[in-house]
Amino acid sequence: MRKQLTLLLSVVLIASCSKSDDDKPANTGGNGRPGTVKVISNTAVNVDADAGNKGTFTLYNLAENKVVPNSDSATAKWDIGFKATTIIINGGVSGPGKVSAQVVSGIYNDMGTAPEAGYKVDEAAAKAITGWYSYNMDTHIISPVAGKFFVLKTADGKYAKLEIFSYYKDAPNPPVATSASRYYHFRYVLQPDGSAYFK
Repeated sequence: MRKQLTLLLSVVLIASCSKSDDDKPANTGGNGRPGTVKVISNTAVNVDADAGNKGTFTLYNLAENKVVPNSDSATAKWDIGFKATTIIINGGVSGPGKVSAQVVSGIYNDMGTAPEAGYKVDEAAAKAITGWYSYNMDTHIISPVAGKFFVLKTADGKYAKLEIFSYYKDAPNPPVATSASRYYHFRYVLQPDGSAYFK
């Protein structure tokens, strides 16, 4: 009996000693990702998309939330560009930055993880970002399509999601035919750590 009790205590002791910190559940941010998700959230207002009709793109750096000079168009210093209703990315025929993008349908706030596939670069025959707006023949108003936004892999390999909410100066609601156009207003979230998580 004494031998059996000793054996039992030995088994319990060995089992308790074999438990390590590696067996503890990981601290997650609520979506299975370890730690807390830190993202950069910004809004850009009145981004001049060639309002003067000079034929040039306004280039934008998402990490720095600022316009980049056209003199840097052949660099990786910008991610996305705007000229009237045309949007380019710094990849493919539009630039050397290796940016890729896709247009997605859904609710912007609901997207917590960037898609794994479906990204494109700009090609001569087609841009990666198209179909983001509708044009009203009667009022001549350009409106962002509800439920359409973009996901990008930026020039430095980070994921971002971006939604345009107005094409008019100071974002009038609603815009009218005399509203000054070619002024982009958009919001975006950028994940600076290179992961695909937005929340």
